[in-house]
Amino acid sequence: MALWGVVSLVPGLTPLSEPPMVSPMDWMMWGSVPGLLLYAAASVMMFLLHRRRPAAMLISLITAYALLAESMVAGMSQLNWHLSWWEWHILLTLAFVFVAYSSYLQFRREGSSAGLFDSVALAATVRRIQRDYDEALEELVEHVRRGEPLAAARLSGKFRLNEGQAAVLDRAGEALANERELSERLAALVAVSAQTKVGLPESELLTVSLERVRQAYGDVKIALVSEGRTQIGSRDYAFTDGNPIRRDQLLAFPLTVKGNLAGVLEVPVGRTSQDEALAATLAGQLSISLENARLYQELHTLFHQYMSPDVAHALLADPAQAELGGQLKELTALFADLKGFTTFSEKVTPGEIVEMLNRYHTAAVPCILNNGGTIVQFVGDALLALFNAPATQTGHARQACRAALQMQQAAAEIAEEMAWKVDTVEWPTFRVGVNTGPALVGNIGSPELRGFNAMGDAVNVAARLQALAEPGTVVIGETTYQQLGDDAKVKSLGALNLKGKEELVTAYVLEGLA
Repeated sequence: MALWGVVSLVPGLTPLSEPPMVSPMDWMMWGSVPGLLLYAAASVMMFLLHRRRPAAMLISLITAYALLAESMVAGMSQLNWHLSWWEWHILLTLAFVFVAYSSYLQFRREGSSAGLFDSVALAATVRRIQRDYDEALEELVEHVRRGEPLAAARLSGKFRLNEGQAAVLDRAGEALANERELSERLAALVAVSAQTKVGLPESELLTVSLERVRQAYGDVKIALVSEGRTQIGSRDYAFTDGNPIRRDQLLAFPLTVKGNLAGVLEVPVGRTSQDEALAATLAGQLSISLENARLYQELHTLFHQYMSPDVAHALLADPAQAELGGQLKELTALFADLKGFTTFSEKVTPGEIVEMLNRYHTAAVPCILNNGGTIVQFVGDALLALFNAPATQTGHARQACRAALQMQQAAAEIAEEMAWKVDTVEWPTFRVGVNTGPALVGNIGSPELRGFNAMGDAVNVAARLQALAEPGTVVIGETTYQQLGDDAKVKSLGALNLKGKEELVTAYVLEGLA
């Protein structure tokens, strides 16, 4: 515009500064009509764009085209050349100034010169821009999904962001990364908490928990107290006040069991103020898990060494089952004791008595448990086992008889083995009685001390049959024999008069099962 003013106004510089022709040129009027039509068409196109995508810049351009068309009209008459020349240039200048002012307003509102004329784009251009934006957004989403920095400096070129907008995007990316990290760590806490319900062994619990925690917290390490020391690598930790210990870029938290130091949790120092609190919560949760694992192991050992696994599992799952009371249920009772135990006890030391009992029971107990039986009690050299109580068991009579035969086989092998080692005294031999019938099953005793047991005629008959059995044999009752059917190989003992029974009881010596 400045150059055009110089070449037009400086005398003698160009023919444009010379006086115009006196007579108008007819062709100039008609020659200006196409330009006027083009300005009108451009204005209509801008108006249609404005209806689809309203923008102040489009209004500015429509106004500018109207001013440019007016300036062309001013030159068409050629009646007063000097006046029309100035009018043409003034209108032209006003058109550009109006567009510049609209651009300035948009720059002030958006803080960036990028995209000032986006509203003037054609539909094809808009589709191309939208495609570029979609690709940039896909890249943005992928960064967020992987938890990587957003690289706003690189994305700002695609989105044409100013420095302020790029800084906001950087902060948003950092916040998203922190939020993702926080979610991962909370999920790890939930996973560790879930392990407390499983009853995993201590070593397996720590291995599983550590594997899950490292996914969220990084290079986490756990060490348990060993020989009075809590040590990870060359780093010793002594928690005198229970507070965490910071060393370089590591934070160490105590793991406690029943208020006593049991280990140490070492985690990398986090980036936010929340990280230390989350690590402390993790240490507390791991302490609870560790204590629960040890308590569970103690209960498991205590229950399963002093009562049948079925009874132990039932009590652990539902402590209400330990309440006094019982129910009538058909079961098969197995009584066994050692014939010759009294004579053996008189001739050996107490230590040898205990050794003998432990060897026999070590052989007999698996025979019962492997066949689904529940050992109710040991009384000296005798034991009582129940089948179909407390856990329901199909074919309980057959299972009890199979257990009895296996017991006799295992006891015979032990007696044969000891016969070669001990010549001075004969080891006792098992005799077993098995009977099937209804009995009252439940917890019997007092509120202070109780035990799981069974009472009834079926149990009493099993005890009497055991007392009549010859060493190394299994005697079964009539009901048991009927449930075994033709698969049982027996020898009838006929109708027997048992102590405490008014009626005769038919019994059989069980020699084998098909």
